[in-house]
Amino acid sequence: MNEPLLLTTAFLIGLLGSTHCIGMCGGIAASVGLNTLGGKYPAWSILLGYNLGRIGSYTLAGVLIGVAGAMVATGITGLILQTFAGILLIAMGLYVGQWWFGITRLEKLGGHLWRHIQPYAARILPVRNPHQAILLGILWGWLPCGLVYSTLLWSSAAGSWQQSALLMAAFGLGTLPAMFTTGLLARQVRSIMQKRLTRQIAGALIIGFGIYTLPLSSLFNL
Repeated sequence: MNEPLLLTTAFLIGLLGSTHCIGMCGGIAASVGLNTLGGKYPAWSILLGYNLGRIGSYTLAGVLIGVAGAMVATGITGLILQTFAGILLIAMGLYVGQWWFGITRLEKLGGHLWRHIQPYAARILPVRNPHQAILLGILWGWLPCGLVYSTLLWSSAAGSWQQSALLMAAFGLGTLPAMFTTGLLARQVRSIMQKRLTRQIAGALIIGFGIYTLPLSSLFNL
């Protein structure tokens, strides 16, 4: 698969998966935006800082898993990794569409790390300036999330840490429109993104990406 198509796919996964992000991070984004009303800095600058920090954490995670993936993503091991990533995307699509919730077990695995990070994030609230917002976003980017985890594993099959980092950055940018507007128009955006039909359409498309990721032709030729 060529790089522009991969990056577009990563962006669309983030964009479509935003229905899940609204539930996971929409509350903190709305809180960050509302707490800045009447303050020294405009709400948009605080929200932008928060989201840039969050995307930065996704990119760093892409680097880390890309290094590991590059060491094993060759031959049959690479095909297995890509197959597993595709299956996880399908599971995430089922979750976003509210058809199956098994992916939440994956989120629980990240709870051990989050227990150590969450107290530091809590100390930053309420956010008063863009620097605090960036730091909060960096910390909040490690919140256990099945969508992030499944995309991470998908990106690990890219073959290099640079490509994995770019894919996770593109994924993060895909989540930006919903997360940014949630902070400014919390009630209106949440209402639209949480509609059952919206979630089902997004879930079906993510399932499609998962199926497309599966290296079916290569597996049949083994």
